[in-house]
Amino acid sequence: MYSTNIRLIFLLGSLWITSSVSDPADPLLVELPSGKLRGRDNGNYYSYESLPYAEPPTGELRFEAPQPYKQQWTDTFDATQPPVLCMQWGQFVEGDNKLAGDEDCLTVSIYKPNNSSRNSFPVVAYIHGGAFMFGGSSENGHDKFMSDGNLILVKISYRLGPLGFASTGDANLPGNFGLKDQRLALLWIKQNIASFGGEPENILVIGHSAGGASVHLQMLREDFRNVAKAAISFSGNALDPWVVQQGGRGRAFELGRIVGCGQTSDSLTLKKCLKSKSASEIVSSVRSFLVLSYVPFSTFGPVVEPPDAPEAFITQHPIDIIKSGKFAQIPWALSHTTEDGGYNAAFLLEKQSSTGQERIEELNDRWFDWAPYLLFYRDSMTTIKDMDDYSRKLRQEYLGDRRFSVESYWDLQRLFTDVLFKNETEKILDLYRKHGKSPVYGFAYDNPANAGIGQALAKRTDINFGTVHGDDYFLIFENVVREFQLRSDEEIISRNFLKMMNDFILSENGTLAFDTCVFQDNVDSSKVQLLSITQNGCENL
Repeated sequence: MYSTNIRLIFLLGSLWITSSVSDPADPLLVELPSGKLRGRDNGNYYSYESLPYAEPPTGELRFEAPQPYKQQWTDTFDATQPPVLCMQWGQFVEGDNKLAGDEDCLTVSIYKPNNSSRNSFPVVAYIHGGAFMFGGSSENGHDKFMSDGNLILVKISYRLGPLGFASTGDANLPGNFGLKDQRLALLWIKQNIASFGGEPENILVIGHSAGGASVHLQMLREDFRNVAKAAISFSGNALDPWVVQQGGRGRAFELGRIVGCGQTSDSLTLKKCLKSKSASEIVSSVRSFLVLSYVPFSTFGPVVEPPDAPEAFITQHPIDIIKSGKFAQIPWALSHTTEDGGYNAAFLLEKQSSTGQERIEELNDRWFDWAPYLLFYRDSMTTIKDMDDYSRKLRQEYLGDRRFSVESYWDLQRLFTDVLFKNETEKILDLYRKHGKSPVYGFAYDNPANAGIGQALAKRTDINFGTVHGDDYFLIFENVVREFQLRSDEEIISRNFLKMMNDFILSENGTLAFDTCVFQDNVDSSKVQLLSITQNGCENL
């Protein structure tokens, strides 16, 4: 595992844990080991944005584990600038050129309530989603979250796509750089959050989609319990098939070929060549891995690293770590929405300008070609026959003898939901039921947004997609893929989610409740327990 456990122990016991705001009369001025910084007054909250936690991962530090930030500020650091996106090929960027962001992006942004009734606040550390490929902390608004006035929020930026996850599967280019970024950021928060009035002993780590899977992956390291008191994963966990994939080595060398590194089979030579290329070349290569639209939605992501990899993040598959019981035993909740599979199935309902037909009709001729990429089993099957047999089995199970069409879309979406999100959520709950020690909770959200990610991907509003990916999470963090204006029932649910998080952090025994419902713990339970959250309330199933 990490060779820096000693550094972790040092950091957690080091000087600045008990530091405080340097001038109580001026809450915008904060002093850190690097020097003084000045934030912004936003009315009901203060913000301190774009604070570097690592040295820029550029030049010789590209494709390396992050190095703690060690520069000293001679002038007061301007913490009023919003965080930049980490360089990415963004799914939701309009046009053919989807390149966005900067390579130098490893920062955290802190948002503190302007609440004079208390001296310190529990902390929510937030890891954004985006399939490990795109997204950013700045793309999810926090005004709704900060209106509660009881929690400090810290948003983490981390490397994405090939810059964050390219791996040759050996010690020379082991991968997981984005996960190591998250890890270092969490240590930075633990070490420095008291300077902002945060309570380092009361940290909840949350994330959605790839962020939720990231939270789970962080938990698979036992020493995560020294950082976080509890965790929540919305619509994403380490066993989802799009998270830890096989075939990373082949993709890394193909990446090298695309950017002009030749046909080398030596990982050290490849790494040296990739370091000499521009970041934009490397990230723009993502388009060469897509078979249609933005499919597969994750081409570079977490991997199992070899045991001899320096500063390895995980060296066993997540399911083996869970079965061993050697993971952070802290209270955890995970979830799915009832139609999570609307991401990324909904794009199949977009009408093609050339034919006027929906792309779903093409599946009738291309199912065996596209299904392994859509559902992430392209690299996990031994033979093409195995792959085709599984594709046939899935089609028969969910559609029978019917054709792919707008009329059968809901069954296809159900297939996406089960394979990409729901099945593994239930599997995880069952595994933790047998191997967990701290409370583990599950919930399913069923309350469709008026317009969400389904409509955004399909580019149409005449389809009912149900409760799609993000319909719950974007009640807490505003996102452009769904309308900002919440219905009255969603306002109530949003407040209940915020109260749920606040109470979860402060609970001494890891109890979790939503509105009037107390979650049932899955650990040592005779069967899987799941809380259903709907427009009309909540119910234990």
